[in-house]
Amino acid sequence: MGIMAKKLPRETYDREILRLQAELVKLQEWVKAEGERVVIVFEGRDAAGKGGAIKRVTEYLSPRVARIAALPKPTDRQRTEWYFQRYAAELPAAGEIVLFDRSWYNRAGVEHVMGFCTHEEYSRFLHQCPIFERLLVEDGILLRKYWFSVSDAEQQKRFESRLDDPMRRWKLSPMDLESITRWEEYSQAKDQMMLYTDIPEAPWYEVESDDKKRARINMISHLLSTIPYYEVPSPQIEMPKRPAPTGYVRPPRQTTVVPDASRELD
Repeated sequence: MGIMAKKLPRETYDREILRLQAELVKLQEWVKAEGERVVIVFEGRDAAGKGGAIKRVTEYLSPRVARIAALPKPTDRQRTEWYFQRYAAELPAAGEIVLFDRSWYNRAGVEHVMGFCTHEEYSRFLHQCPIFERLLVEDGILLRKYWFSVSDAEQQKRFESRLDDPMRRWKLSPMDLESITRWEEYSQAKDQMMLYTDIPEAPWYEVESDDKKRARINMISHLLSTIPYYEVPSPQIEMPKRPAPTGYVRPPRQTTVVPDASRELD
């Protein structure tokens, strides 16, 4: 981990993240207009801030264009498929952006460290992954891979905050707790993964994420700088005039109205 700058002030962050999100909307319109396909991979240790970054990227984007792929553990049938098969099914068509909240790199991380795959399957992944990604890039997909890097002290702090927060306790899984005792094993797995998969056609970009605000700003800024998008002219939209009433009388309401719980707040 590099040495991070002091925490970014909230006012500065709010102003810059909104500016970047406006640029992401422009990127979205360019992707639609040009029929581009964009894949963004978010990886990193547990509690490294991937989810928050994904939320900020997609906050103002259309779910018809920008889609999050967060796959559950494979079914019995999927375990017998080619490893990349279920991830390939999530890839974008023309005019789409797919954000992988964890990805095929599960095999190089949690599956390898926790013994959920064999050594042969792990070795095959390290061999096939660069080939798979080169095929994506050769076919015209814009592939970006981000690794969110968090220190052990900051990760511990975030885990403890989740433990004390009933709204976020669900984010603290047994696998997260296991990662505390296997910190060094995950470090070795990450280093080995980078050795094989940091390729010129699809390089890894590391995001220092002890400060979540800086991490989001840095990641989105970098993403925008790597894609040659332009602002697509917006079509002229005129609000139509509401027509005059014709005398239609609506029947009594047939549906059940939701109770006004907000009245108790007055």
